[in-house]
Amino acid sequence: MADKNRLDTPGRRRTEWMPRMRMDQDAFGSFAESFARLMGTAGFLFWMTLLIVFWFFWNIFDLGAPDRWPFAFLTLALSLQASYAAPLILLAQNRQEARDRVSLEHDREVSAQSRADMDFLAREIASLRMRMSDVATRDFIRSELRELLAELQAEDDGEKSA
Repeated sequence: MADKNRLDTPGRRRTEWMPRMRMDQDAFGSFAESFARLMGTAGFLFWMTLLIVFWFFWNIFDLGAPDRWPFAFLTLALSLQASYAAPLILLAQNRQEARDRVSLEHDREVSAQSRADMDFLAREIASLRMRMSDVATRDFIRSELRELLAELQAEDDGEKSA
């Protein structure tokens, strides 16, 4: 019988001390995008600055501040915020890049189709122009009718004089 712990044995069960977490990638990605959008606003910067200034004054004047060592907890909080913000912002940028790539590919397809349509229309216009060179124009017909009228009047004048 095959050993269950061998890597080459098919169908072996994984024993995990922690259950596998399944997460909807789109839901997490849209959370990351909304988080990145929030952090890129003037309101976020204003409130973050206000919080830091408040924290400074709270620690400087020792108004029962939770920091035993000056600004250690603030540094830890800002580092924690940055450590979560950076990957979330990168995830949002990756999703935006994927959307841009799809949009660019669609634009290329539309551009290629438009180019093919324009080439077809240019060939059609060229063929119509070539066919129009064989068609009698209005000026040509008028001149022919004038000549014919002049001949008829000349014949009519010749019959009257004879």
